[in-house]
Formats: sequence, C-alpha cells, structure tokens
Amino acid sequence: MILQKFPTGFLWGAATAAYQIEGAWNEDGKGESIWDRFTHRPHTILNGDRGDIACNHYHLMPEDVSLMAQLGLSSYRFSLAWTRILPAGKGQINQQGLDFYDRLVDKLLKANILPHVTLNHWDLPQALQEEGGWVNRDSINWFAEYAQIVFERLGDRVSFWSTHNEPWVIAFLGYAHGIFAPGIANFSQAYQTIHHLLLSHGKAVQIFRQGNYPGEIGIVLNLENYQPKTKTEVDRQACQRAYDNLAGLLLQPLFQGDYPQQLFQWLGQHQPVIASGDLALINQPIDFLGVNYYSTSAVSFHHHGGLLKTTSQPVSAPGWGKTSMGWGINPAGLKTVLLDLKDNYGNPKMYLTENGCAFPDFPDSRGFVADWERINFLRAHLLAAHQAIATGVKLQGYYVWSLLDNFEWASGYQPKFGLVRVDYSTQQRIPKQSAYWYREVISQNAVAI
Repeated sequence: MILQKFPTGFLWGAATAAYQIEGAWNEDGKGESIWDRFTHRPHTILNGDRGDIACNHYHLMPEDVSLMAQLGLSSYRFSLAWTRILPAGKGQINQQGLDFYDRLVDKLLKANILPHVTLNHWDLPQALQEEGGWVNRDSINWFAEYAQIVFERLGDRVSFWSTHNEPWVIAFLGYAHGIFAPGIANFSQAYQTIHHLLLSHGKAVQIFRQGNYPGEIGIVLNLENYQPKTKTEVDRQACQRAYDNLAGLLLQPLFQGDYPQQLFQWLGQHQPVIASGDLALINQPIDFLGVNYYSTSAVSFHHHGGLLKTTSQPVSAPGWGKTSMGWGINPAGLKTVLLDLKDNYGNPKMYLTENGCAFPDFPDSRGFVADWERINFLRAHLLAAHQAIATGVKLQGYYVWSLLDNFEWASGYQPKFGLVRVDYSTQQRIPKQSAYWYREVISQNAVAI
C-alpha cells in the first residue's frame, strides 16, 4: 500500500445546501423561497417530492455536527436560507433565523470544524422573484443588503465565504430551461441573470473588504470537462461554444474582465445589458475559487441542438460506468479542469467545493450501506486532484458532496449522494462504508493506492 500524501493543512470537508437538508420550510418566521413555491407546484419534481422536511437538519443540527466531528472533518460547507434571515428578501430581519446559523457556527468551531458559508445556493426569496428575481438589476442591491447583515452577524467567526453556488445552474436550469426554480424558459433572462449574479458577487466582495472581516471570500462554479466528439471543425467549434457558455461566461469576467466575444456574437439579441463599470465590479480580486466537478462530456454540433447548436454525451474513462444520474465517471477530467484554471486563469487558490456521486445504495438488514462504488469514485478523483497539485495547481481543500443523502432538486429523494444514509421515515443517520473510508483519508491526510 502506497500513501499519496496531501499538503500540510489541506482542508477535508463535506458539503450540503440549506434547502436540501434543513426542512422547517415555514417555521420560526422563515419566508417562502422560490424552491418552496416551485416544489409545491405539480409535475416539477420526481415523485412529487418536496424539501418541506428533507433531513430535518434545522431540528437535528447538533446531532449532525457531532456526526461531522466523528468523521474528522476539518471544514463544513453549508448554505444559508436567505428567507430564514430576511423572510421578504429585504427589510425586516428575522432574528430566529440568524440565531440558528449563529448556533451552527459556534457548534462547528467548538468541534474544531471551520465553517464555509455559501450565501446563495439557489433559494432566492419568492417575494423578490415577484419583483423580477435575478433579471431585475435591483437584485444586486438585494443581495448586497443580505450579505451585509450576515457578515455583521457571523463575519467574526466564519473562515470561508462563497457568494453564489453555481450561478450557471441558477441561470440556465432556472431561467433558460425552466426545469429548476423559478421555472422560467427564456434565454435572454438567463444571460441577464448571469450578469446580475456576477455583479451581486462583486458588490458582496466589496462589502466584505470594507468590513475588514478575517475570513476569505470567493465564488463557486460548476465546471465540466468538455471535449469535442470528433476531430471535425464543426465539433471543435461546438465544443468551444459549450465551454465558453459554461466556463468562459463566468471565468473570463471574474479573472480577465470581459465576456467571451465569440459567444456573445453568437447570442445576438440574447446578450445581457451591461452598464459602464460593470465589468470592473465583477473583475476584482477574490481569495479563492470554489470548483464543483462531477463529469466529462463529448460535445458535437447538432442542427437541432438549441441556441448553441450543440449536443453532448457523458464520457466515462475506460473501466468506469455511469452514476445513477446518468453522468459519466471520468476522474482524469478533474485534472484537466484544474489545469485549465492554472494555465488560463492565473492559477487562483482553489477548493474543490463539490465532488461526489449518486449510486443506487442498497442498505442491509441493519440499514448499513457498503458503498464501494462511491469509495472507488472518491479515491480516483482524489488521486486526480493529487496529480494536479503536483503540477503546481493551488488546490487547498476538498469537500465531498454530500454529507447526507438529501433532496436532490428536480430528482427528489431518489439519488443518494451522501456519505451518511438518511432513513427519511425515522430521520436516523447511518454512516456508510464511504464515511469510514473518508475518515481514514482525513486522519492520514493521504489516499492509499
């Protein structure tokens, strides 16, 4: 057995999101979010599932923090429910909501677990959606007001802040394709949403700097490894459009101060409205970039391929199958994504803020899941991350998605991503084999091969 050691001080964590685990959707003064509204509509979620109760983390939080401590986590990434703090999205503060996160942060610190707080993991207040949501330029100030309130309450104790989680998903699954909340299908609104999310990120970073808070601040992006399906020029160009529309659309303004021009020429009337000074606000230094990596896809031209005229297929590395989400398994693609960030975007300090897989877990008579597929997946991706670090990539931490089995958005409770099984009928938490394996990785700061 050979141990591949990670750098001293490397952070080992797990990640969750408020709507996916908290439940208590209308308790203690919490307002309605777009996901509350969306999931209560018919035909939006597999099996009609909702996040009303989810993992009941709101009531079981102390137990969950004890579980994290047992796993040896050095950091925990979670999101705040905006409507728990500002029920109408702005204006009146709900102290009970702030108190909950106050207690969570204190419990984490007492357990020697560094909090990594995501301000926006998709659950915009419904009241703000009714004023136009992220398409309304006022959303920049709504988010800034919310961020300031949270910084003032928690900023003295939180080590890491992410402004937004996966703005691409908010814009394209929520506003372009309508399969996520708020369920709008309008490409022009999607590109305007991207721009306003980036501007609100910039505004929040400014407020954070002005407050001189002790932690770090960044943003989390979902980055996929795209490769052309064939060597033809039409497929190469299709792959470039897909890349520009996912990675370039966010990385270029954040790190280079502009948008991909070829993509914008392609978009024509769907380009966002950009005001003077916008790109400078977006393009300011951040302390880290959060990277969420799950899969690799082969992209090809297709004349029925929507706005971009592309189609994609999952690509698994030799010997690997697919996850229960139908995603290909391609650990080498993670290294490719990290090297792209190193070579083309200034090699920022990075955390792998999400990486994980859903498989059809089968509990035994005791409720235990021997999830060796998940262990193999995580090991292979950690080895790919280790190889990237060896080339000079500034990767300083890794968060498994997810700590718990949870509500997986439009797929409901069917996909199981957790290190810990949740019996939703009893809310019992049962660590899987992968949880014990990950605890060993953390204790050794190394992966065995």
